[in-house]
Amino acid sequence: MKKIIDLSQEIYSGMPVYKDLPQVKIIMHNSHEEWEGIKNPKIKTPSVYKLELGEHTGTHVDAINHMAKEYKEQSIDTMPLSMFYTEGICLDFSHKGFQELIHAHEIEDACKKANIEIKKGDTVLLCTNHYQKAFGTENWNKGHGITSEATEWLGVKEISAFGVETMSPGVPGISNKEVHKICGKLGFTHYENLINLNLLIGKGRFRFIGLPLKIKGGTGSPVRAIAVFEN
Repeated sequence: MKKIIDLSQEIYSGMPVYKDLPQVKIIMHNSHEEWEGIKNPKIKTPSVYKLELGEHTGTHVDAINHMAKEYKEQSIDTMPLSMFYTEGICLDFSHKGFQELIHAHEIEDACKKANIEIKKGDTVLLCTNHYQKAFGTENWNKGHGITSEATEWLGVKEISAFGVETMSPGVPGISNKEVHKICGKLGFTHYENLINLNLLIGKGRFRFIGLPLKIKGGTGSPVRAIAVFEN
């Protein structure tokens, strides 16, 4: 029997977004009462919502063309589905403080501690418990992130992606831009705004699924990320 763990944030109007990205707006577009021709109903029950949001909303994956202009042809709809359907591991960095960097040697040490190996094609998730600690507070923008050196180290291992609980894979103003550039150069990606990573610690390998929408020319996409354990 499979056990499925949801790793995705809810999407709702006014939810936090990174810096100047589009704000999320969700409004009722049609109601059942409208469809049924009911005039001046006391209540309206939604039949269709209108969504206004950016590609990089909530739990999402970045396309390679988001990393730098020289990768403009590698949009989300051109990336192989095998990048989003992989084996996964989750490493524990819950001891990290706000805006602390995660270095390559720390990832290596976390693998040894967990007795787990990073394999080619893996998705490597980094648990910092930032969502539990900071979501909805003034500290939400003070996320952890990996260094450029750690990004290179992961890329050399030919992973498909890594994933974080924060709104950016690196710390803004310190490593974030370089992390994106290295992902583009080495041809792998990352997921942001993941949740429930603490439920994966110590559980070994799992199937990771984070399929994006097929947005023509898209620079990323919200995903319903899940971890699947075969019991």
